[in-house]
Parts: sequence; structure tokens; C-alpha cells
Amino acid sequence: MNTLEAINARTSYRGKYTDDKVPKEHLQAIMEAGLAAPSGCNKQTTYLIAVDDSSILKKLHEVIQPPIGDTAPAMICVLTKRIAAYRDKCFATQDYAAAIENMLLAIVELGYQSCWIEGHITDEDRIGYQMARILGVPDEYELVCFLPVGKAEEELKKVFKQPFEKRAWFNGFQNK
Repeated sequence: MNTLEAINARTSYRGKYTDDKVPKEHLQAIMEAGLAAPSGCNKQTTYLIAVDDSSILKKLHEVIQPPIGDTAPAMICVLTKRIAAYRDKCFATQDYAAAIENMLLAIVELGYQSCWIEGHITDEDRIGYQMARILGVPDEYELVCFLPVGKAEEELKKVFKQPFEKRAWFNGFQNK
């Protein structure tokens, strides 16, 4: 599978996972892909924690309510450190978004599925903060997302994407 094939094959998977373990070398390759992403002013504000220990996964899923990705045999937690990069601008959100997309593509390339889980854990109930406490994350870092990682047990469902011509143009907005 090449990069363009992985991009077009990727979809957000919210179903059940098989209990097939994800080898550590695959988790490392996925995280390395994430850390290879561009970073505003090279501040490298994105940090990652892979979790494949079933007892730690159980503790994490006890605080993730409503449950999502709870059957995945591994997860990657995405942390950010908000650092001013340029004229008091912080690019942490852009940094971790680029890292997440790289990881989602690597996950597909390696034969697994995942879903970017962010809003679910960064709401007022502070699930990300609770997860960070379980993982021993220092206060200067924020756990902003997690990616369940595993083999899909259910069939993938591709979502409808509007045609190219409705969302992309050449040489100006809606140029024919």
C-alpha cells in the first residue's frame, strides 16, 4: 500500500476490535510516524504514550464514559505541551493534528484500524485529565486525544465524501 492508497483507505472505525495483540514494534512504528510530522517552528509540542498493558487499559476505560474503543488491544494517547512558537503564537493544535494524521495513516498501512477520539475526552468532564493522572503525566502536559489501535472485528463503513468539484478548485474559488 502506498501513501495515497492509505489515505483513501483510511476511515474512522468505531466498531469492536479483535483481541489480536499489536506488537510493540508496530506501536513504535506508528508513534515514530506521528513524531515525524511537521511542527510549528520545530517546537515539537506533541508527545505520545502507547498503552498495551491490559490492566492499564482497563483503568483508562473505566474513566472513558461513554465507552469508545474499549475492545482495542492497544491505544496511543496524544499529549501536548502549549509552547509559544512565534510572536506569542502557539501551534500545538496544528502540531498534534499533523502527528495524529500521520499515525492514522501508519495504522492503516500496518493493517489496523483506529479513530481520532478527542472531543469525547476534552469536554467539561475532563476525561483526558483523568486519563493523564492514571498514566502519571505531569501537569504541564495535556492529554488531548487517544487512538484505539487494533484489527477491526466488523466490516469497515466508508462515509460519503462530497465530490472533488464541490470542495476543491484551481486558480480561484469555484472556478470552472
